[in-house]
Amino acid sequence: MRLAVTALCAAALAAPAAAQVKMGKAPGSNPIIRDKFTADPAPLVVGDTLYLYVGHDQAQRDEMFNMREWLVYSTKDMKTWQDHGPIMHVKDFKWAKADAWASQTIEKNGKFYFYAAVEHDATHPGKAIAVAVSDKPTGPFRDARGSALVTNAMTPKGTHSWEDIDPTVFTDDDGTTWLAWGNRQCYIAKLKPNMTEIDGPIREITPPHFEEGPWLHKRGKLYYLTYASLDRTTQRDEHVSYSTAPSIQGPWTHRGLLTGSGKYSFTIHPGIVQFKDNWYLFLHNATLAVGDMNGAIGRRAVTVEHLQYNADGTMKPVVQTEAGVTVPPPR
Repeated sequence: MRLAVTALCAAALAAPAAAQVKMGKAPGSNPIIRDKFTADPAPLVVGDTLYLYVGHDQAQRDEMFNMREWLVYSTKDMKTWQDHGPIMHVKDFKWAKADAWASQTIEKNGKFYFYAAVEHDATHPGKAIAVAVSDKPTGPFRDARGSALVTNAMTPKGTHSWEDIDPTVFTDDDGTTWLAWGNRQCYIAKLKPNMTEIDGPIREITPPHFEEGPWLHKRGKLYYLTYASLDRTTQRDEHVSYSTAPSIQGPWTHRGLLTGSGKYSFTIHPGIVQFKDNWYLFLHNATLAVGDMNGAIGRRAVTVEHLQYNADGTMKPVVQTEAGVTVPPPR
């Protein structure tokens, strides 16, 4: 959910007012949340309910990003969404000073662990990854460590201070949980069973044109690393690309583009989940208007589309639509 400053400035213009989405569209159509600006969607299925964790875009006027809290929504039918309100504020991490950026929640050992990117205070300058814990998917969440799980000092290769963002968490069939994250470099590390410590080395697994927003999932025998990509020689905005592997530890094979860019948005952020026998791809764009505020680089809107696979396990390209999941998946 971040990018080079020059690209940011070039992309910071708001979407044209005439093109903004208005209220009153069919439930389940895109954007799926229409009363506030949301970004960086991270789905989690618990029983018959899908929970969706999002950042809250609160940018005013020409601000690029202003994010101070994380929200969660739930659905049982992919059409109606219940707002559970903020689950945490960045100030709940006493060592962090700003920026409630992208997050993901995972269930393990009867608890829910929430991983998020924040700006660390001056003791460890730069972006960092926090972890919180709750007994329920809707919170309340509390800081599980009292300190950052990942700081800039742990990933010294990076060329900028915001490389440690956009955590994704995945538990393999053997019960081992992995954390991946990054901006321009993609890192992966095993978590200890307590879910609050890194277990072993941090490795780099950067795929082609990796920008940010990695997402790990598995289907059948294949592992997938899906991410926001940017070919700086040909593309102005982020797209979604992916790689596959026979093991979480690779080797990873680049599979190319999954989607184009999000409409009016420089950034895009994938979240993938299977829910009630169907697969879904969550994204964001900047087509929504709320009151007199148009969509912009810091005022995004979460969307969802059907996701399908080919016989060889590769994912079929996804076209972003306004109808979203109000129409049946293509057959």
